[in-house]
Amino acid sequence: MFGRRRAVPAAPGLISSLQAYGGLQAWAARAHRPVQSLGRMGSLEVRLAQTAAEVRQAQKLRYRVFYQEGAAIPNPGRLFARRDVDGYDAICDHLLVLDHAAREGAPGNRPAVVGTYRLLRQALAEEHGGFYTSGEFDIGGLIARHRRLQFLELGRSCVLAPYRNKRTVELLWHGIHAYITQNRCDVMIGCASLDGTEPKRLALPLSFLHHYARAPEEWRAQALPERYVEMNRISKEAIDPKEALRLLPPLVKGYLRLGAYIGDGAVVDHEFGTTDVLIVLPVAAIKQRYMEHFDLSRRAA
Repeated sequence: MFGRRRAVPAAPGLISSLQAYGGLQAWAARAHRPVQSLGRMGSLEVRLAQTAAEVRQAQKLRYRVFYQEGAAIPNPGRLFARRDVDGYDAICDHLLVLDHAAREGAPGNRPAVVGTYRLLRQALAEEHGGFYTSGEFDIGGLIARHRRLQFLELGRSCVLAPYRNKRTVELLWHGIHAYITQNRCDVMIGCASLDGTEPKRLALPLSFLHHYARAPEEWRAQALPERYVEMNRISKEAIDPKEALRLLPPLVKGYLRLGAYIGDGAVVDHEFGTTDVLIVLPVAAIKQRYMEHFDLSRRAA
């Protein structure tokens, strides 16, 4: 099952896909879901989506960021719906940042969703065909080596342009901190994207990640053989670390600050117009000062 040439796990099936287009979630994904807020700063609140309408709001935000602002190419279903939808939406939790000072209009006059993350717990992934990440990276061996740990996949992260600031990003991480604490998650994984599909043009940031952030063997996983793109394109001695960091997306730099490792090899995602790297972030590796900072319960109301 975990061999290098194993078949890629099937994505969630037709039922999950139909549920996702309606914003509906599988019972197993709803059963444990807390209803309380996970944190608040002024008019901004972070919590999990509670209704199909809120899931659809998150999908609309993702479509706006990935397809209208970014280089992603929608399939006919997404183009018709004007939402970024796939079958994983039905089995994931959707972390939302809502602005109660901004409304989305009728019907319902709901708070605007201005940021989102998609969270997939290992137990649900194993019941429904595997992690999304498995379509790009061979993570089976990584999970098998740490079978006593619980993995959580982070994905589909995006923030509305006017809210791309420190406060919104920190609020998302306050929510993730509360989520991993409540669900006893030990390792976060996921695909992080660099804009562009020509690895030669990304030689500096990819080489920097290879030489300065490559996962130790214990935490390493490779891109699938048929999708593997070499990251080691420039020798370590020839790299200007400051310039390489300047070229990295803020999300990737944020993961590195927390203590994340980078997998072996990148993957070109032509649908989204990106080159993806694997993020592996053991919770135990996160610096204590960040854990304390993200824990809103330590702060005065």
